[in-house]
Amino acid sequence: MRIVRVANFVAPHSGGLRTCLRELGAGYLAAGHEPVLVIPGERDSDERTAQGRVITLRGPRIPFTGGYRVLLRKRQVAALLEDLRPDTLEVSDRTTLRWTGRWAREHGVPAVMISHESLTALLRMALPGLDLPVLTRSAAALALVDAVNRRTAAAYRQVICTTAWAATEFERIGARNLVRAPLGVDLDTFSPPGETVKAAYAAPGQTLLVHCGRLSPEKKPQRSLNTLATLLRNGLPARLVVAGDGPLRRRLERRVARHALPVTFAGFLPDRADLAALLGSADVAIAPGPAETFGLAGLEALACGTPVVVSAESALPEVVGDAGTSVAGEDLAAGVRRLLARPEQARRAAARARAERFGWPEAVHAFLAVHQALAEETGSRTGDQATAEKEIGVCAARSMTDQVTTDRRPA
Repeated sequence: MRIVRVANFVAPHSGGLRTCLRELGAGYLAAGHEPVLVIPGERDSDERTAQGRVITLRGPRIPFTGGYRVLLRKRQVAALLEDLRPDTLEVSDRTTLRWTGRWAREHGVPAVMISHESLTALLRMALPGLDLPVLTRSAAALALVDAVNRRTAAAYRQVICTTAWAATEFERIGARNLVRAPLGVDLDTFSPPGETVKAAYAAPGQTLLVHCGRLSPEKKPQRSLNTLATLLRNGLPARLVVAGDGPLRRRLERRVARHALPVTFAGFLPDRADLAALLGSADVAIAPGPAETFGLAGLEALACGTPVVVSAESALPEVVGDAGTSVAGEDLAAGVRRLLARPEQARRAAARARAERFGWPEAVHAFLAVHQALAEETGSRTGDQATAEKEIGVCAARSMTDQVTTDRRPA
C-alpha cells in the first residue's frame, strides 16, 4: 500500500510526535509498504529517508510555540495528495487538517486520524482563564469538545487512540469508528546504561531527577520545579536536569536563578543515545503533563530502567502501571518519595519490564492492521461496484438487443 501521512505542528525539536511519525514510517517501510510523509517546514524539500519518502512544504511558524509550523495552503496540499494517489491516508491533526477527511471521502480514499491530544484535557487547562462560573465553564467546554469530536469522527473512516484514557472523549459521544492502538518505544536505544552519566550532573549522595519534554504550557514543566523545591525543603538532596526546549524555557530559567534551585537545562538532545544515557542515569523521571494521551518520554525512561512519577490527570498512569506512580496537582514530590522508598534494583527491573510490553514492532502491526482492513474493505467495495456496473451493463445491452429484435419483427 501507499500510505500517505500528513501532520501539522511539527518542529525540529518536537519530541513525541516526531518520534511517532519516524517509527511508524520506518515500520511501514520494513513491512513492504510505501509510506509518504507530508509535513510543514522552513522550506520545500522531497527526500528519501529511513522512514520512507518525506515531503516538506513551506509553512508559517506559529508565534509563541517554540517553532511549530503548519500546512495552511489547502490547494497545494490537495493537489499533492491527488498526485500521490494514496491507498490510505493517515492524518495526525484533528483541527487544521480535518478537511483532509472530506478530501479523502470525495476521492474514495480510506482515511484515519490519530488522536495525539485530548481536547477535553486541553480545555480544562484553559478553564481557569475563562470569566464564567465553574459549572458553566465546564458545560460549555464539554459541549464544544463534543461538537469538535463529532465532526472529527464523521470526517474519517477510523479514529485511532493510543490509550483508553485518550479514547474516553470519543466514547462519550458514541463514536463507532474508534480503535485503540498503543505506541511503542525503541527498546534497543533506550535500555539500562552500562555506564551512567550521573556524576556529570549530580554530586555524590544527590538524588538525580530528570524532566524530559517540551517546555510549553500544556506540558506543565513548572511542576517539575515545584517538585524539586518541595523535596529540597523536606531535606532530600536532589538535582534536576531538564532535557528539552520550548517557549517557557526563559521563564523557567529566571525562576531557577531567583530561587537558586539546583537545575541544569540540558536543552534538546538530538542524539537519542545521549538522551538514553541521561534517562538511565536518573533516580526518578518526572512526567508532569496533565494532557498527555500516551507519554513517549515517560516510556523511554522506563525502558532505561528509571521509574517515573506522572500526573494522575493524564493517560500516563495507564502506561507506566506499577513501574511508576501518579500524583494529582502541581507538586509531584510525594510520588518521588514513594518511588525512592522502593529498593533500587527492584524499581529499575520493574521499569524495564513494563517498557518491554510496548515495542514498536507491535505498535506498527496494530496500526497497519487498521490500514489493511480499510484498504481491503475499500477494494471489496470497488470490486462489488464494478461487478454491479458490469451486470447493469449486460442487462442494458440485452434490453437494447431485445428492443431492436422486437422492432425488426414483421407486423
